[in-house]
Amino acid sequence: MVKVLFVCLGNICRSPMAEAVFRQKVKEAGLEDKISIDSAGIGRWHIGKPPHEGTRRILTENKIDYAGIRARQINAEDLEEFDYIIAMDEENVRDLKQLAPEKHHFKIVRLLELLPGSDTLNVPDPYFTGNFEHVYKLINESCDHLLSYIRQREQL
Repeated sequence: MVKVLFVCLGNICRSPMAEAVFRQKVKEAGLEDKISIDSAGIGRWHIGKPPHEGTRRILTENKIDYAGIRARQINAEDLEEFDYIIAMDEENVRDLKQLAPEKHHFKIVRLLELLPGSDTLNVPDPYFTGNFEHVYKLINESCDHLLSYIRQREQL
């Protein structure tokens, strides 16, 4: 089983959005039995809370299921267990690399690094900007490329 973890600061906006979007893409590709998806936050402020109302709204508008997603904080086991740790921005990458032993740094990548032609490498945080539509567009497009990358790399 290939394990993918999406990470952002608080695990209520970007990473749960990416988890839900990627889960749907994996399901549509018929790979639910081969790829496992989760999300976590660097901080602990929102542990146990559902995704932000803006994230829920945009996912509902796009008919993407987010049932059961609750905020949690990343832990040491995650860094060992997951094959791909997908960060939303450079600050998340820096924080993850401080937490992870150096042998796991290769697993950590920013989501937008996988989006060809992207003019930015950081998914903006809609918790501060309110621009959930723009963030959804970036995440949706990037998740297509992430799935292709994983399928090719893992021969799925």
